[in-house]
Amino acid sequence: MIARSRARLVQICSVILLLVAWQVATLPDASQAELRRLAAGFAFERVPLNDAVVPREVRAVAPAYRHIRHWISSVGAAVALADVDGNGRPDEFCVVDPRDDSVTLAPVPHTGARFPATLLTPAGALPYDATMAPMGCTPGDYNEDGRPDVMVHYWGRSPVLFLRTPAPLGTARAFAPRELVTPYQVWNTNAVTLADVDGDGHTDIVVGNYFPDRARVLDTAARQSELVMQRSMSAAYNGGVNRILLWRSGAGGEQPDASFGAVPQPFPDRVAKGWTLATGAQDLDGDGRPELYFANDFGPDRLLRNQSEPGRVRLRLVEGTRHLTTPKSKVLGKDSFKGMGVAFTDLNTDGVPDMVVSNITEQYGLLESNFAWLSTRRDVLRGGTAHYDDHSESLGLSRSGWGWDVKTGDFAGTGTDQILQATGFVRGRVNRWPELQELAMTNDDLLARPGAWPRFAPGRDDVSGDDPNPFFVRGADGRFHDLARRLGVADPGVSRGLALADVDRDGRLDFAVANQWRQSQFYRNTRAARPPYLGLRLLRPAGTCQDASRGSAGVALTPAIGAAARVDAGGRGVRVRQAYPANGHAGVSSPDLLFGLPAGTTARTAAAPVTVSWRDACGVLRTGRIRLAPGWHDLVLASDGSIREKAS
Repeated sequence: MIARSRARLVQICSVILLLVAWQVATLPDASQAELRRLAAGFAFERVPLNDAVVPREVRAVAPAYRHIRHWISSVGAAVALADVDGNGRPDEFCVVDPRDDSVTLAPVPHTGARFPATLLTPAGALPYDATMAPMGCTPGDYNEDGRPDVMVHYWGRSPVLFLRTPAPLGTARAFAPRELVTPYQVWNTNAVTLADVDGDGHTDIVVGNYFPDRARVLDTAARQSELVMQRSMSAAYNGGVNRILLWRSGAGGEQPDASFGAVPQPFPDRVAKGWTLATGAQDLDGDGRPELYFANDFGPDRLLRNQSEPGRVRLRLVEGTRHLTTPKSKVLGKDSFKGMGVAFTDLNTDGVPDMVVSNITEQYGLLESNFAWLSTRRDVLRGGTAHYDDHSESLGLSRSGWGWDVKTGDFAGTGTDQILQATGFVRGRVNRWPELQELAMTNDDLLARPGAWPRFAPGRDDVSGDDPNPFFVRGADGRFHDLARRLGVADPGVSRGLALADVDRDGRLDFAVANQWRQSQFYRNTRAARPPYLGLRLLRPAGTCQDASRGSAGVALTPAIGAAARVDAGGRGVRVRQAYPANGHAGVSSPDLLFGLPAGTTARTAAAPVTVSWRDACGVLRTGRIRLAPGWHDLVLASDGSIREKAS
């Protein structure tokens, strides 16, 4: 009798402990009243960007991958928002649609039919066939002639530059396809970032590759030793080689051209050959040189401190510090998670950029954790250590599903950033998480062999296929709460890329979502509240250092990629933003900077002084100050350190 009572007591205690543990593990939520209050500051109107018809839902792949072609076909959708027609507004979109492998450039819906939709393809001008497929498009001025260009990156070949000519947009000769590297190489690129890596005043290209170089993943006849999968679920270093290409020269006109040179081995192998899905650039230590972040699938993410000089790239790997209560995978640079997106914001308002990173966080599937790397000191890279700790759980950002691209921006105009995330993997009818969990326990010697993988068939097998895209808003409790469903932006399904821009220059930030194997969407910000704002379009004179010495009169202007603006918003403190539009997985935002201002700020009171830092065409780090009234401003950052407004 006593033994039976003890057993019953043990059972009761066990149930109580399980309930307590479940309660502790469950994320706290705000009250319904608080959620309604938070949601009241947002409103969006959804408009499709491409056709609803679905020609296909899977790719043709190499024989080695045929039984997992649903998995192999899980990426490719991408989106960008930019000013391509030169009207001063980022009201063009570029969408990569894997349903027909098209890259479409067109005006954002309801912004005017300024030119017909244009398909960007190198076919007929450069080597291009069915073994190649686009994975992303990145607008930018690659030849520095003042005309916006577009770069498209692919699986199956190195990226192609589509350089603008004087011909009107919408015509066959509006863009001239040019190789980024000559002759082209077989790369499988999933992410690119634009940044002045060596500090010479010109925008360079950082390329993040996934499958090994030379692997013809989409070639139905390919039989190569390079057709492998990762060697580990947590420490794989057999992927494609990541690269840095430095700007050398450019020319415009009827036959435009641009030259970039690859940096020989800028990374050690364990950085260069991670399975990279997202890249990011941001000046973390305030020296005017961007640090680089690589979000890697199947292995630790990498943060590289930039100590480069013009023409000489020097990047040093930095990692975080493990504390007594910190799990190893919550240490920056030592995680074993599946990094798929990275964005920068200032979550703790100390003036130092923080980082938000997407991972797989599927409950009852694979519950890793997103990261919210918060700076722990102002000199965050002191002593070769990355002084960042993860606070994703306490901030309410740790769990969101199978994460991909992530972006941050102030959609309410209140001076506080919100966080968007694209989620989902492959959509079907049968839950295949059990098979995926078995795969995760496979011996690493077998994991790299595609034949050892279970089948993932299109239309049937599902892994996180209905994840909604979260829209995180910070509440009065300091935590972020997902309001996506309340706001009508959850878009359940499989998404990949996000792009942000104030498309119509009304001070309200809009965004676009690239969806995989389904229609992509544009969300116009229609909130009723119109708090004052300050928008900055930062431009610098194009050309070489010799061109700059001749003066800026009549010189073309190009976006000042990497420039940083610091705005004293009075009672809201100091806000800092940097112009790095291409951070993340498959979404490219406008390089413009948008700041919310305190209520009551008017043209008469004017905004507080704005401080801008940038590198000129000679690589000199400049800092200038200017007072600006609320509204949008086009600023020219001159080589002599002065700042002037561009004449309309």
